[in-house]
Amino acid sequence: MSSIEAIFREETRRVVASLVRRGGTIEQAEDALQEAFLVAIETWPRDGVPTKPGAWIATTSQRRLIDRLRRESRRADKELLSDLTRVLDERDEGDDDRLRLIFTCCHPALNLDVRVALTLRACCGLSTADVARLFLVSESTMAQRLVRAQRKIAVARIPFAVPTGDDLAPRVDAVLGVVYSMFTAGYDAAGRDDAATADFCAEAIRLGRLLHLLLPTEAEVIGLLALMLLHDARRSSRRGGDATVLFEDQDRARWNQTQLREGGALIGRAAHVGPVGQYWLQAAIAAEHALPATAKERDWHRIASLYHLLIDQTGGASLARLNHAIAVSFAVGPEPALELLDGIDDLATYSPYHGARAGMLARLAEVDEARAAYQWAIDTSDDPRRRRSLFDAIEKLC
Repeated sequence: MSSIEAIFREETRRVVASLVRRGGTIEQAEDALQEAFLVAIETWPRDGVPTKPGAWIATTSQRRLIDRLRRESRRADKELLSDLTRVLDERDEGDDDRLRLIFTCCHPALNLDVRVALTLRACCGLSTADVARLFLVSESTMAQRLVRAQRKIAVARIPFAVPTGDDLAPRVDAVLGVVYSMFTAGYDAAGRDDAATADFCAEAIRLGRLLHLLLPTEAEVIGLLALMLLHDARRSSRRGGDATVLFEDQDRARWNQTQLREGGALIGRAAHVGPVGQYWLQAAIAAEHALPATAKERDWHRIASLYHLLIDQTGGASLARLNHAIAVSFAVGPEPALELLDGIDDLATYSPYHGARAGMLARLAEVDEARAAYQWAIDTSDDPRRRRSLFDAIEKLC
């Protein structure tokens, strides 16, 4: 069963995109894929796993889609069924299909939040429950939203294509948001196994590269790719046993130097091709953390300045303000940083906010207040490794 689950995780995005290109709706494609895996669960333990399991799943899904279209179609579209049958053995256009499906899901006819949610579900392999958690709604609520969005795409006959000309720009921001959401779903995931988180991150980076090929002079596209590479370069060093490893304590020998060099080069390139935005600023901040030879060599004044620009770019986003305060605490001191934190009033249930506050109070030797803040950080975290790290921080106060 574990082998089938791994194949499902690897093949879902490619097969769904391929089935939509071949004439199905997103809902029909997902149903056909599920039927193929049910067949696999029934037959593989008895007959053995095929030599090329991915191709077996793709072919079975395609044939299931044809059967479904025959059953559900209210018109005799023989030409469509003929085309579907003919392309079963054609070369898979996986990468192009993924881009087409992402841009289809990010059509401006859909609400922005729905675009992101639908793309994460249809293109990126997240379950409805995973997407619901990201949007802080119930699974049933998210399921209803996704069904409505899929039907709207079908009824409106939104084309399965990458837009061109004036139709492209309105969808780029949503697509970038989707790709970055996918990356963070893997990078910051609590409770996921390492293979799944690595898969999310690798797929997001691959999509980022495809977008860069499509839009080579878009600074924000370049900035997003740089941001993901710089973070992913040190992903494997962020976890140690059952705890999160602080940045200062990470083993830099384990960092991916190729990704670091590429990310740094992309930042420079983006700054010369056009106006930069929030993804470039975040990438520049990530570079300030990761590219110096040691953690002590970071330029906290520059990091604080970049976060100040990011606050303006994002309209005063709370997370940008939180990270700006953290940078100020190291550039200037914890006292002014705590004043900045006090001005952020909508992060009461966000564990990193309380963890940052606790660290600043600890540096001021306010032990009791720091301990209380660490406890708040523990109580508001659902990541067992982060909780373990916070317990360790409390023990160091004693």
